[in-house]
Amino acid sequence: MIFKSVGDSRPYPEHGYETPKDWASVAPMQVRLDELVTTKSILDLSALLAEDSTFFGDLFPHVVQWKGTRYLEDGLHRAVRTALHQRSILHARVLVLED
Repeated sequence: MIFKSVGDSRPYPEHGYETPKDWASVAPMQVRLDELVTTKSILDLSALLAEDSTFFGDLFPHVVQWKGTRYLEDGLHRAVRTALHQRSILHARVLVLED
């Protein structure tokens, strides 16, 4: 199994981090793929295969940690690409929300 679980919603409260500039204040850290719960159950194959998929966005996936669970909010294609390269760890920006 690549991820801890596959979800299709954001069960955590709104956090106010909407723009790449907001997320840039969160330092990247290493995250294990098998600790992540996805917030999207459908992957856009064109985003996965695009060579310039991060050209207009953040280089790091966005993860929200809430109630001890890490949710992959943005960057599903990057995480799957990491798994396809047989790596189990990726660098992501992890926003920790208080319970």
